[in-house]
Amino acid sequence: MINPSAQGWVDKFFSKYYLLNSPYLYNTKDFYCRTRETGFIYGHVVSIDTLEPLSMQGWTSEEVSKVALLNTLFGIYQLTEKNPEKGNFIDLTLDFYNLMHPKGFSFFKKILPSESKAIQLEKIIDSRVQTNDNIVSKNFSHIVTNALLFIDVLAFHNYLVNGELTKGYVQKLEEIIVGVVTFSLTTKSNKSHYDDLLIKLFETSVRYTKFSGFKISDLNALNLDFLQTDLEKYYVMDLAGMAIWSDEKLEKNEVAFLYDLGSILKLERFYIVESLMVIDEFIKKYRADIPYFNYSNPIKHFYDQTTQSVVMLITRNRKRLYKELTESKDLVKLLAASTTRELDANEKKRMKKQLLDVCKTIPSLTIFLLPGGSLLLPILIKFIPQMLPSAFNENLD
Repeated sequence: MINPSAQGWVDKFFSKYYLLNSPYLYNTKDFYCRTRETGFIYGHVVSIDTLEPLSMQGWTSEEVSKVALLNTLFGIYQLTEKNPEKGNFIDLTLDFYNLMHPKGFSFFKKILPSESKAIQLEKIIDSRVQTNDNIVSKNFSHIVTNALLFIDVLAFHNYLVNGELTKGYVQKLEEIIVGVVTFSLTTKSNKSHYDDLLIKLFETSVRYTKFSGFKISDLNALNLDFLQTDLEKYYVMDLAGMAIWSDEKLEKNEVAFLYDLGSILKLERFYIVESLMVIDEFIKKYRADIPYFNYSNPIKHFYDQTTQSVVMLITRNRKRLYKELTESKDLVKLLAASTTRELDANEKKRMKKQLLDVCKTIPSLTIFLLPGGSLLLPILIKFIPQMLPSAFNENLD
């Protein structure tokens, strides 16, 4: 079992799970379609396409995205280089990200020269997937997803093919993608609040391009000739289709727009139809789990997401948490009392202080010390009795 938040997960991934000599790695379209089936293209990963089955049970959405990004980068490396060797892949990936981000970039400052290359790659991937700085905004900003992470894969492909990263490549690609999505929404005769959210989803996911009331008059203004590879064209087509799907029905002008876009991209008509069918099937199947479609109840979404994160942290740190708690008799008494009655203000203050002291001793639980983290303590208190060994529960009886 891989823990994508623990150091060494990249080496562990390559020791067992990575793709090796898979036939589809020699076919660009098959590679893309297999990647799309995992949800990586849509920013909501539901599976990771590996040679050996890989369980994602208990992972956060960020942890899933980290492993998915690594696996997809390695897939495009094998497709391009026809080489399954992980050492060369890691070297090239580090060189690539160094080109994308000069040495002065913040997350490169966190990398120590003494660290292995695999550990360095872990830190870079972690930074690529992060979207917000504190736990509250990260969970509450559910429309901010990693919808544009596939741009990293396209840029890496550009680097592998050309031996260098084309100047301005990422910026131009982001500009085209957001432009196409924005323009696709203008084809709708009936606008919904989801349309504005979708624009925000893309605009808050870009990393190199600034948008302020981004507007275009027609597709030709986007210079779509910039897109030269099938991978780029497939991706832009799918994102346009996803934008138009959001109201669950296609109008004549929307269909006409998609066919015009496909014509400019020189895509065969059957791919446009296939793209829409795949999007429709994916969203209908996973709609209840996709944050974008749960915006109507943000409080429930926030609670569900934070509860999942807290339970996962307790489970992973069960033994250490149990040890720390049993050494604090006053805290045990307060926790026991909280299950049968409302604590007074002084008791709540004492329990909060002691819980935060416990969290300081366990690195994974320092999440509760971040801005807004104390708001999650009630969830921690609620699940401690359920997640710890029976001996601790007896103290609560």
